[in-house]
Amino acid sequence: MTNADQRPCVAVLASGGGTNLQALIDAAQDPAFPARIGLVLTNMPGAYCLDRAKAAGIPGAVVDHRDYADRPTFEAAVDLTLRDYGAEFVCLAGFMRILTEGFVRAWHDRMLNIHPSLLPKYKGLHTHRRALEAGDDVHGCTVHLVRPELDDGPLILQAEVPVLPGDTEETLQQRVLSREHVIFPQALALVTAGRVEVSGSETRIDGEPGPLRLSWAGE
Repeated sequence: MTNADQRPCVAVLASGGGTNLQALIDAAQDPAFPARIGLVLTNMPGAYCLDRAKAAGIPGAVVDHRDYADRPTFEAAVDLTLRDYGAEFVCLAGFMRILTEGFVRAWHDRMLNIHPSLLPKYKGLHTHRRALEAGDDVHGCTVHLVRPELDDGPLILQAEVPVLPGDTEETLQQRVLSREHVIFPQALALVTAGRVEVSGSETRIDGEPGPLRLSWAGE
């Protein structure tokens, strides 16, 4: 498929409502942003992320994992769809499927994920609860390049938020989510503009050791 917009094409994989997807869409609507969102793909028919895509005039596609006998055949269909739409980069924005090593390696250094903790702390689930239980003063979120291991890969950008007295999982989650909406587009811009160099598990951004870290500036 061809498009008059010659910026690199990004596909966003999502399974639900897609607030991080919306942040990416909003950022890429600026012609100065170094990439365009060219596809929203979901494994869940009827997911609200498709409505967000339609409202923005972005193609949406459904590859329902339940239609495939196993993970590799499902991922082969996903990969074919991405390539049919000319995707050059992939963002995972709440895509609730574990990806195999083969798929991850096919998109090596071209697939980004956002995780609600300051990696390498709190890989996996329930990050906000774990931060509260540990008595952390600072929590946050991270955008990283995807590797086959869970929530692993070179770190690009992190944002800190304070853990406040009286915080619950829900209040802390919302504070972190507000920063996710900031750093996911910023990290995508850095990668698609060629400003991120990767060496092993390390990044350099504009020649400086990564990750970049944004401190809390309040609301």
